[in-house]
Amino acid sequence: MSAIPGTSAVPATPTVPDPNSVPATGAVPGMDAIPTTGAAPAASAVPAPDTATTVPTTPAVPTTDPTIGSVPQQFPGAQRGAFSPEMARRDVPILHRLVNGRPLVWLDNGATTQKPRQVIEAVAAFYGSANSNIHRGAHSMARDATALYEAGRAAVADFLGAPSPEEIVFVRGTTEAINLVAQTWGRANVGPGDDILVPVLEHHSDIVPWQQLAAETHARVVPVPLLPDGQIDQFAYADLLSSRTRLVAVSHASNVLGTVPPVAEMTALAHRYGAKVLVDGAQAVAHFPVDVQALDADFYAFSGHKLFAPTGIGALYAKPELLASMAPWQGGGNMIESVSFDRTTFAPAPHLFEAGTGHISGVVGLLAALDWLSSFDHEAIAAYETQLLAYAQQVLAAVPGLRVLGEAPDRIGVLAFTLAGHDPTAVAQALDLEGIAVRSGHHCAQPALAHYGLDSAVRASLALYNTPEEVDQLAASLLRVQQS
Repeated sequence: MSAIPGTSAVPATPTVPDPNSVPATGAVPGMDAIPTTGAAPAASAVPAPDTATTVPTTPAVPTTDPTIGSVPQQFPGAQRGAFSPEMARRDVPILHRLVNGRPLVWLDNGATTQKPRQVIEAVAAFYGSANSNIHRGAHSMARDATALYEAGRAAVADFLGAPSPEEIVFVRGTTEAINLVAQTWGRANVGPGDDILVPVLEHHSDIVPWQQLAAETHARVVPVPLLPDGQIDQFAYADLLSSRTRLVAVSHASNVLGTVPPVAEMTALAHRYGAKVLVDGAQAVAHFPVDVQALDADFYAFSGHKLFAPTGIGALYAKPELLASMAPWQGGGNMIESVSFDRTTFAPAPHLFEAGTGHISGVVGLLAALDWLSSFDHEAIAAYETQLLAYAQQVLAAVPGLRVLGEAPDRIGVLAFTLAGHDPTAVAQALDLEGIAVRSGHHCAQPALAHYGLDSAVRASLALYNTPEEVDQLAASLLRVQQS
């Protein structure tokens, strides 16, 4: 078989791009000129952190390492290398642009992550030299595209610790994955009087589909309350579980509070009652290693665009016995074995749940993103982000009138906050004028905000390419807003 463009053999660039430039792929309308230098705010404008604060550091990167700036040529099981935020940043072109005349500080990673050049090049390479539909062609490009698509499935299985690629279903994202489970497994297994337990911290995508299912089947969606610090109340959770519980739907990390619940323990307890557990991993997969077998999750869903991959692609993991018991959700091509007007027979899972032409280029981009992420030590990423979060909490505490929501001891780098006397949207707009991108609003988590008596907040969300200097810029800008 010929080489397949867009796999781990993505054409390697001979040198690492200048971090102050972007490859000449054509000007994007509405973009400012790319900066040649990025001046940081004056040190005097940044609140001085407590002396106990430690600025995050990463291990020194050997300058002779030949893998720096390139993707390892094997995946799954790629050799994990060194990590530093600078290594990640130089691969991400958009981080070197200007916004309103200022260097971009991207702190909206909870909404979407930015894409490394390896992902951008892989998608372009696919459309430039390998574009074809999959699973149904005899020609070379169809075979190549199919092999690439299925390589993406294998990579996702490896990334999640799933036993087999056959347990991975490609979907548009976490939302579609949850709806797929609700409308297939849910319709067959949830009935009148049954309970679906959903913690208050959940994203709307992990609330609304269960409400719709409950209305259709005369079941109940039972909210699991939070403690004041944003943790799920585990005593209340244990009390709410019963023989009526059919499903527990829980986020692996909260998109608004950053809380990381004890999912493995919650799953083990739910299984004692015969309940299944769906884990929303949208906010988790970019921040720490995931092992669905260690979690014993029945279902696990994530979105590619929160994992440095393109939008419109995601994956659902499900235990094989559950996939085998689930009816098709949509009908059409690709999910059948044979069709006649007398009888239609269906393909086995996972193809049973992938009707029509899938987002093939999205899978290419997802494969490249996993390749890129696997070139770093994932444990080192998690450790760095933990340090960066601690630093951000300390620095922001020096801003008068700023209140961070949630204090769970186990959390990812999500900082939802309010600033006394200022509307969250106005705060976000003021930060944007200084090139800092954050999110404001209810973050599709209205019950979680209501727990704090709020209907809106500002959210700064961190990723592996963010730096302490960017945190300092955020704090200095917030101080200027508060003093204005």
